[in-house]
Amino acid sequence: MQGLEEARRLYEKYGVDMIDRLFPKWAGRIAVGLAGHGSECFGFDDELSRDHDFPEGFCLWLDDETDRAIGVQLARAYRSLPFRKAEDRSALGETSRGVRRISDFYSRYTGLPGAPEKELQWLAIPSHALAEATNGEVFRDDQGLFSSIRETLLRGMPEDVRLKKLAARVITMAQAGQYNYPRCVRHGEYGAAMLAMTEFVNAACGAIYLLNRRHMPYYKWQLRGMDGLEKLSSMKDALEFLLTAENDEHGRILKSAVAEDICAAVVKELTAQHLTHGSWDYLEPHAFEIASHIESPQLRAMHIMEG
Repeated sequence: MQGLEEARRLYEKYGVDMIDRLFPKWAGRIAVGLAGHGSECFGFDDELSRDHDFPEGFCLWLDDETDRAIGVQLARAYRSLPFRKAEDRSALGETSRGVRRISDFYSRYTGLPGAPEKELQWLAIPSHALAEATNGEVFRDDQGLFSSIRETLLRGMPEDVRLKKLAARVITMAQAGQYNYPRCVRHGEYGAAMLAMTEFVNAACGAIYLLNRRHMPYYKWQLRGMDGLEKLSSMKDALEFLLTAENDEHGRILKSAVAEDICAAVVKELTAQHLTHGSWDYLEPHAFEIASHIESPQLRAMHIMEG
């Protein structure tokens, strides 16, 4: 049983009764679910995942007023549930499970008690942090506060911010994969070549997630997370090949060709989204054309690689 399924089972078996019996007047103000850091929150966990940092349980999120009224009592009740390990029951608080203020949960990932309101705030939040703030499932949220912030983080990124991030990743693809990788190979600097290719793969993954309007998770899961993308998910195997294939002479030649195929696929999707109209093979001019669609003077004035 994966972590998300187990969390829902524990909530339905123990949490529902606890809330209805001990906090009936507050039940509608307690959001419940599982989200945050950890493979289980993305649905990526397996048996190996349980060898570290894999607590059982679920999250209970409270607005600040509700936390002041019942937060301590609710946390104490949660720690007394039968599935909790004996050595955990005396803990003063939870990090990834148990009772937390909504503002604290989102502050951990965004640095803000709720959703960003300004473009530069959006730009400053790493993609993996937004992915962790919006993964998992919400089992109950009658009040809707937790879910409304979550929905804004999922789908509310300003288009200018998406374009700024996308332009930065596309130009990094050009410089790292199309320009510097083959140059490093010609110089015989094979370690530097692989660093360049790693930069290319990371930037390409970032561009693909942005083209899907999705937040890219922590690097350990960014390739796996591509399975659920609507656009360009077929590039996953090619990207993995660039990281894992042999680095002999034939392998290096093949990697350059594969990188060019990935660039061509990205250009095709950029064209489909009307973000570029050029026919260049090299990605750098496409990056500047993406940036030309940015309306915000502040974001347009930033260096092309910022974001």
